[in-house]
Amino acid sequence: MASKFILHMITPLKHMSPFDVNMALDAGFDAVLPYTNVDAKEVTGLVQDAMFSRPPQDAVRTGIFIGGKDAILALDMLEAAKKALFKPFELSIFADPAGSFTTAAAMVARVEKLLKEQHKRDLKGAKIVVYGATGVVGFTSGVIASLEGADVTLAGYDGATRVERAAEEIKKRFDTSVKAADASTPDKIHALLQQSEIALCAGRAGVQILSEADVKAAGNLLIAADVNAVPPPGVGGLDAQNKGEPLAGTKVRGIGAFVIGNVKYQTESGLFKRMVEAKEALALDFRDAFRLARELV
Repeated sequence: MASKFILHMITPLKHMSPFDVNMALDAGFDAVLPYTNVDAKEVTGLVQDAMFSRPPQDAVRTGIFIGGKDAILALDMLEAAKKALFKPFELSIFADPAGSFTTAAAMVARVEKLLKEQHKRDLKGAKIVVYGATGVVGFTSGVIASLEGADVTLAGYDGATRVERAAEEIKKRFDTSVKAADASTPDKIHALLQQSEIALCAGRAGVQILSEADVKAAGNLLIAADVNAVPPPGVGGLDAQNKGEPLAGTKVRGIGAFVIGNVKYQTESGLFKRMVEAKEALALDFRDAFRLARELV
């Protein structure tokens, strides 16, 4: 009898996300085991404990998932897990804290496709402002877009201090540069939008970041994308089902939360399936998510 596909799910939080548990089981894992309140220093021990319980030929049937709500901590845990591995006991590892890597990948991939279809351009040189940039989805979408050559500005709803720190972290960790800006007032939010071609909205659920008036007054804006599925939308007048149609009274094309969410769902499921189907160990993060999301849109 073939050994079961087992996924050990690690999070520094009190609970593992039920969303991720369901996704993993539906993607083909036979068993999913959550480990909560995990400190980064404990990752090596947990990974090696999982490694040595099975013969080398079954190592690839064991997976590690890293959750949480902190992109940098998840990447640090991913690195710790990778360093804990050695031949022939190598496992597959997938990091997707709060679903942010797959959500950000889906949003940027959708924007990129629409930009190519409607404006015959790619992301290189595109002026992008990210609202909600201190959150994991906003942070990650800014990194992905910047690595693709976009001119990215992280907008801080509580001022510039935290997004400046995020920009420094991005430069240090990913060797790509993004700008940081204060978006703590409606006037500052509006001013940033005036300078941008693409707005990525990744704010808190139920919080509208851009009003319909903001969008109508943004003369250079081409695309507005929003991941907030809880009313009101993050972008005024943007329906969650919008697939790129112009927003009312404007030439700005919108991408709604359900449309992004559909690609996000397929991306996360697809990466879990790759773990199940893999013949050799994988290590998956936002870069792998973006590559798959591009194929799916």
